[in-house]
Amino acid sequence: MTAVELGLPSIGGLQGIPTTDEKQTAKDFTSDQEVRWCPGCGDYAVLAAVRSFLPSLGLRRENMVFVSGIGCSSRFPYYLDTYGMHSIHGRAPTIATGLAVTRPDLSVFVVTGDGDALSIGGNHIIHAVRRNVNMTVLLFNNRIYGLTKGQYSPTSEVGKVTKSTPMGSLDQPFNPLSLILGAEASFAARAIDANRAELTEILRAAAQHRGTSFVEIYQDCPIFNDGAFDVIRRGGEESKQRLIPLRHGEPIRFGADGEFGVVRSEDGYGLRVAPVAEVGEDAIVVHDATREDPSFAFALSRLSDQDLTHTVTGVFRSVQRPAYDDGARAQVAEAKATKPADLSALLRGKDTWTVD
Repeated sequence: MTAVELGLPSIGGLQGIPTTDEKQTAKDFTSDQEVRWCPGCGDYAVLAAVRSFLPSLGLRRENMVFVSGIGCSSRFPYYLDTYGMHSIHGRAPTIATGLAVTRPDLSVFVVTGDGDALSIGGNHIIHAVRRNVNMTVLLFNNRIYGLTKGQYSPTSEVGKVTKSTPMGSLDQPFNPLSLILGAEASFAARAIDANRAELTEILRAAAQHRGTSFVEIYQDCPIFNDGAFDVIRRGGEESKQRLIPLRHGEPIRFGADGEFGVVRSEDGYGLRVAPVAEVGEDAIVVHDATREDPSFAFALSRLSDQDLTHTVTGVFRSVQRPAYDDGARAQVAEAKATKPADLSALLRGKDTWTVD
């Protein structure tokens, strides 16, 4: 589905990028590199979803670039027949910013993990988001450091026993969506690796958004954190009682028969879950991903608990906001038109001094 089909505004994230009339398939975006992830890793499902939606964008492969940091997820660029860069730990958003500003003909993706993006890369991701650089960020969240063999990460639960926390983690984990919405992300969403249909439609909508699109993907690590999301990945009655899917313009209801809904808290500041039979259908909140005030989307993100009692998925927010790279290029063009370059004047300007 496109952003328009999801009921979201099409903000022109692909505007200015050369297109192709050539019919493309997932095979066209598959490189000749052997995929080297552990059997059962959730990364396989995400890779398959990405390969399947890329042809629908109608872009040339040479006009796409995937930038990754360090970690299991960061092997991603090797497995796509597009341009790619396996970059520096936590710094993928910074490198992607440079590409987005200087190359408006590229569709720029960032692939990162919960450790890569939220630990050493925490500063970089929040600034890319607040600037609203035109890029699509895919954050693979498995709540563990996988590549370095099972240490706790910034999203690991309190009490998590790992090789680096043998008595249990004392850290309060990040809620990635809350963090990103706090930086006023113009597009924020969450998906699960096991739900291929929802993941694919969210990825497509994210790529079509102009500005920073942030998609958190819950993803299983079968070796060092196996089963971390099983209660919401397996399907069935238990998953339906926990998963809260968002659809723009529709009441937020969930459960096997839609028996639960999201309503406003008694204090008027937040949201809570309640049985529809108790509060009535009129009390159920209608999801609006296009609200300018990010507090509604933030309140939705706070419904998700560490123990996955409730997990909200879908597009939390999709609003129009000026993209940083558009503004930067406009300033450069204005400077060229109104202030001809004069290297001599620059070298002999007021901001010079002599060192004896």
